[in-house]
Amino acid sequence: MATQHSRTAARIMMAPAVFVLLVWMLVPLSMTLWFSFRQYLPLRGGDQGFVGFDNFVRFISSSAFWPSVQTTLFIVGGILLITVVLGILLALLLDQPMWGQGVVRILVIAPFFVMPTVSALVWKNMFMDPTNGLLSHLWRAFGADPVVWLSDVPTFSIILIVSWQWLPFATLILLTAVQSLDSEQLEAAEMDGAPPLRRFAEIILPHLARAITIVVLIQTIFLLSIFAEIFVTTGGAFGTRTLTYLIYQRVLESQNVGLGSAGGVYAIILANIVALFLMRIVGKNLDA
Repeated sequence: MATQHSRTAARIMMAPAVFVLLVWMLVPLSMTLWFSFRQYLPLRGGDQGFVGFDNFVRFISSSAFWPSVQTTLFIVGGILLITVVLGILLALLLDQPMWGQGVVRILVIAPFFVMPTVSALVWKNMFMDPTNGLLSHLWRAFGADPVVWLSDVPTFSIILIVSWQWLPFATLILLTAVQSLDSEQLEAAEMDGAPPLRRFAEIILPHLARAITIVVLIQTIFLLSIFAEIFVTTGGAFGTRTLTYLIYQRVLESQNVGLGSAGGVYAIILANIVALFLMRIVGKNLDA
């Protein structure tokens, strides 16, 4: 049992790390808020003074703002759907005894350690290239015309690329949950004559609820700021401009740091709204 002295010592030892973490978060946030109320043009005279909420009004009144929010949510939702569904299937598959099981698990998890830029370049040039891509050769083998992925189905292409990178993370979390499942409960259900789908729906899936919640929450936090994959592949064209990419474009086009900072504040608000929504809807599983 911890004493008052040990708790005080623990707080003292944790204080430097907590201080660094707060500074790491609060300084960029404070600078973003500061610049969002000013007209700061780094290549045209620097700080032009306080402009109030003008940057916020200009950013939200842009015709590209709401479409970028919708695109962001659509891409995040598509990636979550693919990674959770395929993650469950892969976790169940990897839990089965097989030859070279350890090697197979390493190969499945490996894409998560590939940098987003490298991952996007590989998919763009090796798989989705309409002339020399592997998918194009596969299409021709079946007598079909190759798909120009990044212009014909650009949003789905982005979802596919990012899902490939995040699927190992979901699989790893869900595999850990699957391995903690009581095998005796499954064996008892099988002896009672329960079919595989019913065992999955009534035993396995409820057991995975917490793991699914963790996957959804963590991935959403990172996916709301998706940028590198879009920058490398479509450049925000063909309806793939997310809110993060819109902020980048606005700063690049107008060279107005204040306008981009206002967009950053909107991105923070969106992330908090989505996080609160997820915590209320799926986060309840953490307390179950």
